[in-house]
Amino acid sequence: MDNTIFSFLPAKEPNLMNPLALAFVGDAVYDLFVRQFVASQPNHRPHHLHLESTRYVSAKAQAKALERLMPLLSEEELNMVRRGRNAKSGTVPKNTDVLVYRHSTAFECLIGYLYYQQKFTRLHEILMNSISQ
Repeated sequence: MDNTIFSFLPAKEPNLMNPLALAFVGDAVYDLFVRQFVASQPNHRPHHLHLESTRYVSAKAQAKALERLMPLLSEEELNMVRRGRNAKSGTVPKNTDVLVYRHSTAFECLIGYLYYQQKFTRLHEILMNSISQ
């Protein structure tokens, strides 16, 4: 029996997946990471937890995190960021600029890609960098 609760592999190789599918998974991975980080802090009031987590998971915060990360990314990672940024979602963001939204999607795509590639050390580096402000 496998020791992980996340045991469903994608139907395709991660580099062949739709970037929006990678962003879908990357969003969940990042959200869980941020929730764990926020819960590790001393204040556990529910409203405070929510406010703190939204500081990191908003489209604007993710776009800023990606901007800080860009010089640190490999060519492979930059390619995945480009694919995520250029993906056409078919929806228009309500509360954010389209460019910010695309960069946020690119960030999530990178997270999903690294997760499915099982590059957990690199994923952890990027996640930790994303919360250092």
